[in-house]
Amino acid sequence: MQHTLFVCTTCATVWKEGKPQGKSGGEQLLENLNKLHQNWDLKDNFTIQQVKCMSACSHACTISFAAPGKYTYLFGDLPVGDSASAILDCAYQYYAKADGSLPWSERPEPLKKGIIAKIPPLTEARS
Repeated sequence: MQHTLFVCTTCATVWKEGKPQGKSGGEQLLENLNKLHQNWDLKDNFTIQQVKCMSACSHACTISFAAPGKYTYLFGDLPVGDSASAILDCAYQYYAKADGSLPWSERPEPLKKGIIAKIPPLTEARS
């Protein structure tokens, strides 16, 4: 089963006269995650996908874990410089759980405070 880590690349963008200035915090976080992802044990099972906006602008930087049949989690307020390793640690926990459940006590520190949403898995329609 394929798992996905979504990363908002417009998070923490500096704007001047309606135009983005330099690299956003989300782009920097994505770069940090991609560097670690190259040597990660789950790199073939857990893809990283950039997203232009996750509509959580007041909680930059934001990421999400998603997989078929599992809870989807949305996390925000993640520090750009030092959360990439914790994100992949949490992604490993997500991957290991059949339902994707991430209890607060088991999550790495940066992902304890930043939860925005826990969305239940889709269920198949019954006739």
